[in-house]
Amino acid sequence: MDCDPSSSSLSSSSSSSSSPCPSDAYMLLYSALSQIPIHHYFIATAFILIAYLYNFIECHFVQDLFSAFRGSSVDLTYNSCSQIYHGVVSKCRILHGRYFPTPWLSSPHLQTCFLNFFGRPPLFNYQRQLFTTPDGGTLALDWLMSSDVSGGAVHTDNVVSKDEPTPIVIVIPGLTSDSSSAYLKHLAYHTAKRGWNVVVCNHRGLGGVSITSDCFYNAGWTEDVRTVIKYLHKEQPMTTLFLVGTSIGANILIKFLGEDGENIPVAGAVGVCSPWDLLIGDRFITRRRVQKFYDRALAIGLQGYAKLHQPLFSRLANWEGIEKSLTIRDFDNHATRIVGKYETVDTYYRRCSSAIYVQSVSIPLLCISALDDPVCTREAIPWDECRANKNVVLATVKHGGHLAFFEGITASGLWWVRAVNEFLSVLQSSQYMHVQKKISKPSTPMDSSIDQGPYVNVTEDGMVAALNKEPTIGNVEELHVIQDTQNETHDRVPEEKVDEQDELVTNAKSGDSSGIAQMSSAHDAMVLDVIKPLKRYVGQLSRQSRWSFWLLVYIAITTSWPLVGSALYFVFGKKIRDILLGGLARR
Repeated sequence: MDCDPSSSSLSSSSSSSSSPCPSDAYMLLYSALSQIPIHHYFIATAFILIAYLYNFIECHFVQDLFSAFRGSSVDLTYNSCSQIYHGVVSKCRILHGRYFPTPWLSSPHLQTCFLNFFGRPPLFNYQRQLFTTPDGGTLALDWLMSSDVSGGAVHTDNVVSKDEPTPIVIVIPGLTSDSSSAYLKHLAYHTAKRGWNVVVCNHRGLGGVSITSDCFYNAGWTEDVRTVIKYLHKEQPMTTLFLVGTSIGANILIKFLGEDGENIPVAGAVGVCSPWDLLIGDRFITRRRVQKFYDRALAIGLQGYAKLHQPLFSRLANWEGIEKSLTIRDFDNHATRIVGKYETVDTYYRRCSSAIYVQSVSIPLLCISALDDPVCTREAIPWDECRANKNVVLATVKHGGHLAFFEGITASGLWWVRAVNEFLSVLQSSQYMHVQKKISKPSTPMDSSIDQGPYVNVTEDGMVAALNKEPTIGNVEELHVIQDTQNETHDRVPEEKVDEQDELVTNAKSGDSSGIAQMSSAHDAMVLDVIKPLKRYVGQLSRQSRWSFWLLVYIAITTSWPLVGSALYFVFGKKIRDILLGGLARR
């Protein structure tokens, strides 16, 4: 069949004209989109925005919905041989239950913001006691007695009574917080309702009290807590004392427990939402945009604290830098580091972190943290250290925010407050409360964490030694830090011998010759007591490593013989030659 060229060309032209142009495709798409109602676009935009915000604020409402709002269980980390867990925590129903977050606060950020802006604290009034520290500082101790919330008699004259048997819970607030903070009011009210007395130990310069010394508080400043505890124990020696720290206050609490060990008159303690490692926390709070919001908010709070005491801050710190601070690190660099005499901000963070003190805690300690805490990251939690210490139990929940843990439909209560009160109640009724041990040998006071500057002391013989300031003696009570020094390789002098030696010294001063002779013999006995452990150690060493000792002697002889032989030949060579030549001549 023949093909018609004209028909072929006609068909090709028609096919090319029928193929759509790219611009025509866009016009068709626009025409199709224009047919969609405008309110559908608003719905789609709202859906995308909600999905973005849902992920941004880390909301978990959908997960809670699919789990029928059953909440999450409490994960407990402890040592398998811990008597605190088996004897106390195992009997706490709340810690072995589940935490049900408020459904309309299904986000750590919603929980934290709602606590700070609303909080719904109970209504009551504190009784204030102004307390003077040994260095001249002033602290506001705000008391809430159990009788104040139960309708009993109100104490107005003496806040602290020597005959008061009611246990006292000492509360350490968080950064820039004072007794008026919502979460502290929740804790104080519900603890007092249980029949205990509560005292909030406000930080220096907070609670409406002026700073009366050249010393400010920081994340590792434990001297004020130590002084208040010693004061309360002196005033009420038979009263049981408990400690509760929140946020930075929890960091101070754990660091204090690690510093003082067993020699503290505290029966038990609880730390809530501790930052643990300040260096890790500093990196975390600047990582994401939502965390930077908290960083900026806390920096504004620190600037407000500095403005309340501007004359002192402008004299002791860099005031221009404080005014320009946009982050917590900026404020610490221009204020905290300078006042505390730390070389760098990182040095301050490392020295004041409580994670390194967990292993030294010697009293019952419960630590509560939320894994979604937007301020104190879970990355800083010292899991292994808590598991290794038999006195520490770590309770973590999946949600809760920072110091919030709202529960119930109306968000009227805080879960961690109930957990704290239950733990302290069970601990009080158990046999595992800590009792301060009386230790006879005092040691050097602990270094102040606010004054660790690079001071040196040059002695007359040219030796250089480190020198730190020691706490001054004030009008409340002298600061002594006493620790138990048990050394298995050294013999300790019994107290009876010390008394006998004091008596011999007295007789010697009075001119008694027998006393002088006895004192001389006692001195010789003490010298023998000092030498005896050394001899015992050398004897054990020689018995355990006899072959190693002779091997070392052999090696020493063989390696030094060429040098020793040369020296002997140089000294005695001439005499040996004369003797040999004389013998040959006689032959």
